[in-house]
Amino acid sequence: MTATQLETPLLRLPDFRNLYVAGTISQAGSQISYVALPLLAVTALSAGPAEVGLLSALSTLTVLVLGLPAGAWVDRVRRRPVMLVTDLARALVLFSVPVAWWAGWLSMAQLYLVATLVGAGTLFFDVASFSLVPGIVGRDRLTSANSLLVGTNSGMDVAGRSLAGVLVQAAGAPVAILLDALSYLWSAAWLRRVREPVQAAPDTPHPPIARQISAGVRFVFGNPVLTAALLQGSMANLAYPLCSVLLPVLIVDRLGLPEWVVGAYLAAGGLGVLAGSSAAHLLGRRLGTGRAVWMVGLVTSPAAFVIPFLDRGPLLWAATAAWFVLTFRTGINNVLLVSLRQRVTPDEMLGRMTATMRLLLMGAIGLGGLLAGVLGELWGVQAPMWLGALILALSWVPILFSPLRREP
Repeated sequence: MTATQLETPLLRLPDFRNLYVAGTISQAGSQISYVALPLLAVTALSAGPAEVGLLSALSTLTVLVLGLPAGAWVDRVRRRPVMLVTDLARALVLFSVPVAWWAGWLSMAQLYLVATLVGAGTLFFDVASFSLVPGIVGRDRLTSANSLLVGTNSGMDVAGRSLAGVLVQAAGAPVAILLDALSYLWSAAWLRRVREPVQAAPDTPHPPIARQISAGVRFVFGNPVLTAALLQGSMANLAYPLCSVLLPVLIVDRLGLPEWVVGAYLAAGGLGVLAGSSAAHLLGRRLGTGRAVWMVGLVTSPAAFVIPFLDRGPLLWAATAAWFVLTFRTGINNVLLVSLRQRVTPDEMLGRMTATMRLLLMGAIGLGGLLAGVLGELWGVQAPMWLGALILALSWVPILFSPLRREP
């Protein structure tokens, strides 16, 4: 990247701008379905805690099956076409939900299938996107680029989740899901304008995909910095669904509050991530990446134990404020640790590194969703929140006792 490009504001780089707009549109729509799918299951199909937990888990458990092959395959091919195809495929799959609802065919089995297929599409899209960013902006600008991407996505979390609650209340969950399908089509239109950097062809034929997968796994677990980041992220990703998956059951079914309250609560989390991602660059520069991650984790840990007290009145406000504090930490970690991962990984390994990390990070989310459903059925909807609070409170510890704590 030339000196002129390094001085140019990121959004004036055409390829980054088009990638940024595509991701922003897609993320806004995705947050609508994040709220609308479980609400549709609860309100239209009378789903219980176990069914809502399984629905949440299926969107991420596909990573356990496809994660490693996806990374090795993305490292072999051009990334932009992968993103285009997965945008179009997710639009088609989500479009089937309102069609089935209007025709009277909707079932939990279909919602499970939709969650699985959308999860697979998101996996390939995200692996390709993370691998594409360093080539477009250059490694010297990764923290700034990720701060902008994470911050804007968090803004879309707020807008999408707030809008979802209002849409479900006013027009119904099927209409909200239809808007998500249309957002993927709009995202694909912007992606067509992205020019992918040309990569030199390998001097030798690609090795067998199993060997490439093995090399990616060894690279991640052979790097103590990446291993610490992976452990911290896996703990957090296990804990967040424990604290949030059963919110539609608790807030709408048990407490009798309207659907928009679910969207507003989750939107507070989006605001937290937005605030954290905006502060990440400054904190990382002042404290260093590792120190910023563990120090913020330590300071925000007490907020985790407020979440299980969620109830009507002041306790609802207190839990919402605690959720904001915890997701503020997430915003910081997303920017600093994702940038670190991209910075220490060579270009030819980016897809496999990303997929290996996602295998456990997203797998932890899926496991958290399943565990939330089981614990909710056995001991009530607030039982998984207590377990999630404990894990969140300790998730900064792996960073403190690793070489990452000294990373600049």
